[in-house]
Amino acid sequence: MKQTNGRSDVAILGMGTALPVHSVAQSDIAELIASTLQDRPDLARFARRVFRSCGVETRYTCESNYLDPLEKCRYLNSHDASVIPTTEERMDTYKREALPLGVEAAEKALKDAGMSPDRITHLITVSCTGQYQPGMDVLLIRKLGLSPRVNRLPLIFQGCAAGLKAIQMARDVVSGAPGSQVLLVCVELCTLHFQPVREREALFAASFFGDGASSCVIGQPEAEHRHYVELGTGYSVLLPDSTEDMTWEVGNTGFDLFLSPRIPKLLGTHLEEELRVLLGGDKLPELWAIHPGGRGIVDSVQEVMRLTDEQTHYSREILRTAGNLSSVTIMFVLDAMRQKMKERNEASTEGVAMAFGPGLTAELMRFTYVKAYAPSVKEQDHVLL
Repeated sequence: MKQTNGRSDVAILGMGTALPVHSVAQSDIAELIASTLQDRPDLARFARRVFRSCGVETRYTCESNYLDPLEKCRYLNSHDASVIPTTEERMDTYKREALPLGVEAAEKALKDAGMSPDRITHLITVSCTGQYQPGMDVLLIRKLGLSPRVNRLPLIFQGCAAGLKAIQMARDVVSGAPGSQVLLVCVELCTLHFQPVREREALFAASFFGDGASSCVIGQPEAEHRHYVELGTGYSVLLPDSTEDMTWEVGNTGFDLFLSPRIPKLLGTHLEEELRVLLGGDKLPELWAIHPGGRGIVDSVQEVMRLTDEQTHYSREILRTAGNLSSVTIMFVLDAMRQKMKERNEASTEGVAMAFGPGLTAELMRFTYVKAYAPSVKEQDHVLL
């Protein structure tokens, strides 16, 4: 497979995204949580401040219970522990709500790529917010009409970095087996794991996560393809002295998330060196697809890499309008970037994508927005012969 200057003959040929029907204003969630802290006015004030400053205005949830009055909201009830949903109940909701979102995103991606379901050779499914067996991969095959012989690759419990990790896995599959067509589906229902807040650290996680799904088709571009994302080189790296700064564990009332306030500083300390390794001496690209794990993370990347507000606009806009959707989010950012490049009739442009997860893991990848397919020199020589 040809790969020069960080580029390859593998691309995201189509993308699709989906959000639940229930939208919740950030101010409403802040007041809901503050109302549960009437006995802790200091923490209630802190909650309002955190929710105002985290860069989110709207989030989406699959759980209509968050729209109910406080006394009926089981997830955030701090007075009666017996009504808080168990992990089993939350997984039942996940099983019911995840598949329709995944199907919606996948159907959009297949249509965008002009790809019939029977051409898909590999299916990668990604989620860290719910599990069951037979899993979402099996049900997607039936719902989408994929071949029962499709190669299934579930990627589970890897956190926010998993979406970009899966994209790179798909790139490697196609590079190793030319002609493969990979369908990638990410679904995260983060709001199913909200729990009563009694500590400051828990407020950070509650302040910006939402629900959603994203999907893409990855394969080799052909003459009819336009406005696609060519995938370049990339890798995953564990940042030093950060193992305990982001954790995601199974608890009795949902999954328990811890996010250290050190994360933006850690990224600021180590990320520039890793990006220089990724670029291998090439100049900094124009496009930056940054996973908006929170406002502080985007701020840190912008500062250390000396980016303009326009270069971080896509990440901040997704954070503002939908929140952090865990593994799903990076495709929301890439899709928004691609659509804007298409609207502006921009020429092919180099970029870098990045996402972060437990470990502390940084997933990094070069990419190129391509306006229109152009055959490689090797292909041109073949035609002339």
